[in-house]
Amino acid sequence: MNQIWTEKFRPASLSEIVGQDENVDKLKGFVKRKDIPHLIFSGSAGTGKTSAAIALAIELFGENWKENFLELNASNNRGINVIRGHEDREGKDTGMVSVKDYARLKPSNPLGFKIIFLDEADQLTGDAQAALRRTMEVYSSSTRFILSCNYSSQIIPPIQSRCVLMRFRSLDDNAIRTRISVIAERENIHLTDAVIDAIIDVAEGDMRRAINVLQTMASTGDFTEKKVFEMFGYSSRDEFASLISTALEHGLFDEAREKLDEMMIKTGVSGLDLIKGMHSVVRRHRMAGKEKLEVIMALADAEFRIVEGGSDKIQLDALLARLVKIGSEFS
Repeated sequence: MNQIWTEKFRPASLSEIVGQDENVDKLKGFVKRKDIPHLIFSGSAGTGKTSAAIALAIELFGENWKENFLELNASNNRGINVIRGHEDREGKDTGMVSVKDYARLKPSNPLGFKIIFLDEADQLTGDAQAALRRTMEVYSSSTRFILSCNYSSQIIPPIQSRCVLMRFRSLDDNAIRTRISVIAERENIHLTDAVIDAIIDVAEGDMRRAINVLQTMASTGDFTEKKVFEMFGYSSRDEFASLISTALEHGLFDEAREKLDEMMIKTGVSGLDLIKGMHSVVRRHRMAGKEKLEVIMALADAEFRIVEGGSDKIQLDALLARLVKIGSEFS
């Protein structure tokens, strides 16, 4: 239990990566040709960007992949020194491994190149990206760069033009379900469908979050749906369903508001998280098509107003009032 499961169960091959079939097929093509271009992996957190880079290195270099793969996190040092070298502006040794120093080393493999994986590359300053562009030009014969970022638009055009862009989309429910089930089987953990659904709900397309939830549950021995929601300060799906039913189907505004206040006090959850929980239930709820559209638009309006600075309590009360009105119109 001491090892972080996101590292322990990191895919060792491209075939183990779930939910990114199109990107995996392209990477397998590079492996087959024994060569890769400079790459940009763009997408939200927990979608497999780092795992894909490491799996690619393993398949290219085999058991010696660590000798031919350098991983740096640009958010740790956003300045030009992480690219150009050890010395800062005053000439002092910063003690860090620079991209340029590693790029100029001769590869220790028959393929003739090594890989530098620069995570969160969109956090690099403009000067650092300009220096990186020059380094990519000079050492392109011996070094391939994989830049990982949340927003590819933050990478300067000269670098983008030198790279093949791969977009990693948020993982769908089936992808997370598949990987969580594999990990649970390896760890001899029994998970019910309800618990897996709860993990998928709180993960929101982020595999790293899903695995961290599972590891935390394993450390406590509590594999229940309630535990999953408690870890994130969420209420259970049943409580959200009861709240929506009270307002929408029964038209009881005061009772619905009391339930809402109780949920906020008990969990300390924010207005935005309450709306997300209600949205998750509504998407699964069977109701007339037009009624569901009206409810989702009401949730979206409430979320927008809270994000723009509106009071959680007032906007949530207004949301419940709107749900009561919608329910009366479709009853």
